[in-house]
Amino acid sequence: MRVFLTGGSGFVGQHLIRRLRSEGHGVVALARSAASARKVADAGAEPVRGDLIELTRGDSAAPPAWLEHLLSVDAVVHAAARMEFWGDDAGFLADNHEPTVALHTAAAAAKVSRFVLISAAAVSTGTQRATVVDEDTDSGTPLIAYGRVKLATENALRATATPGMTLVILRPPFVWGAGMNIADTAADAAAGRFLWIDAGRHVVDFIHVGNLAEAAVLSLTRGDHGAPYYVTDANPMPVRDLFSALLATQGVDVSACRSVPGAVAAPLAALVDGGARLFRRSAPPPITNWLVAFLSRDRIYDISAARAALGYRPRIGFAAGLREMEELARLPHADSA
Repeated sequence: MRVFLTGGSGFVGQHLIRRLRSEGHGVVALARSAASARKVADAGAEPVRGDLIELTRGDSAAPPAWLEHLLSVDAVVHAAARMEFWGDDAGFLADNHEPTVALHTAAAAAKVSRFVLISAAAVSTGTQRATVVDEDTDSGTPLIAYGRVKLATENALRATATPGMTLVILRPPFVWGAGMNIADTAADAAAGRFLWIDAGRHVVDFIHVGNLAEAAVLSLTRGDHGAPYYVTDANPMPVRDLFSALLATQGVDVSACRSVPGAVAAPLAALVDGGARLFRRSAPPPITNWLVAFLSRDRIYDISAARAALGYRPRIGFAAGLREMEELARLPHADSA
């Protein structure tokens, strides 16, 4: 197949390119800058200069030239997104939702047969507090703008008639693996600014970037139209075990870091988070409602639907993924892109 990819220069995108190419697929990757074009080319894709935001600008009568590439591809994998745990809905609507809807519409018009949207498990992190969540669980109201807008985008795409084009939605939780951006967390831990909540006992789910790439490749030929699928490593574990292992690959030991009870962290976060929003801070405060929710709730995603419909099975285990991170960390001038 020939695949048009967005977000190809990012952490997930570069892994997607390599996996798609290893399966024999041709990849055309949208790149906003010369640096991004070099990254996608190095990963094995054909770079095409352009920006998704061009699809929503009203200052030009002519569509962007890069849209012509949709006429020669079989599928679109849309991985590009502004991914932050801070900010207002309006910003994410402009940066994520509107370009995604426009790309989806353009792909259907170009008679692309499949559109794979990389969404996020954050669509159900908020008022939905169930320990185990699957696709039939009501999502509730997501806690942050990123999640609320992701859910709105899923709903908008599902509601759009696209005869001949199948839509598949993937919902990964925390994505990890070699090349992930963990430097800031490692620096905070090394400086003594890292805290556990409830001693890190709460169970969380996650997915190795290679396993996410596996799910995306399977979605090119499998999956029901409009269906969302949670995809994980199927290996949930306590927060403490996960982050201790990830940070250890960077030479940081967090075993002696302090812990605060969730009953203390939650109201403190509500106060600090609320104040920062009231004063319209552009950067998040040190503790937020999202951070506390992630660290102080048990959450497992049932991937039975992905197993059945996509034939998804995690290929990369936890130990193997950690070894990859350790090997990358030992390389001189390791690139975290």
